[in-house]
Amino acid sequence: MSEPGPKQLPIDQILAEMVEGLQPMLVNLPLFVAIRSGGVWIAEALHQRLGITDPLGHVDISFYRDDFSRLGLHPKVQNSSLPVSIDNRHVVLVDDILHSGRTARAALNELFAWGRPASVLLAVLVDRGNRELPLHADIVGQCLSLDSHEFIKVFPDGRLRYVSSDSKVD
Repeated sequence: MSEPGPKQLPIDQILAEMVEGLQPMLVNLPLFVAIRSGGVWIAEALHQRLGITDPLGHVDISFYRDDFSRLGLHPKVQNSSLPVSIDNRHVVLVDDILHSGRTARAALNELFAWGRPASVLLAVLVDRGNRELPLHADIVGQCLSLDSHEFIKVFPDGRLRYVSSDSKVD
C-alpha cells in the first residue's frame, strides 16, 4: 500500500490553530476531557497552551464500544476520571482521530453515565472522514482523505503511521 497524504503532521501549527478555535469557548469555563488513549496527549497539549488550571478529565470508552468483536480489538480497560461534576458544565471532549464516529459516541455514553453536561464540543487533531454515525467535530486540526480500508495513527511528534485493514496498528 502506498502511503497517502503527509508523512509528518505540523503538530505545533495544528495545535496552535486548535487553540485559536478554542479560545472563544473559554468564557464558559469548559472542562477538558480526553478520550483514552489517543486523545490524552492532545488534550494535555491544549490544556497547557490554553493555560487552563482546572484538572484534565479522562474517559475510557471500553465498555461502550460496539465494534470490538468486528474489529478484533482486545481493550485494556482503564479508569475514567472526571475531577469535578459535569452536571451543567460545558465539556470539550478531545481525541486524536475522528473516523467512523463510534469512539465519539462511546465517549458521549461514558460522559452521560457521569452526569448531564450543559454542552459537549468535540475537538480532534485529525478528521479522516468515512463517518458511520451522524457526528462531527467542532474543532478540527486537519482533515485527511483516506479510503475506508486505510487507517492512521498519529504520534505526539507528528509522525503518521498508515496501515490497511489487512495489517495491525501498534
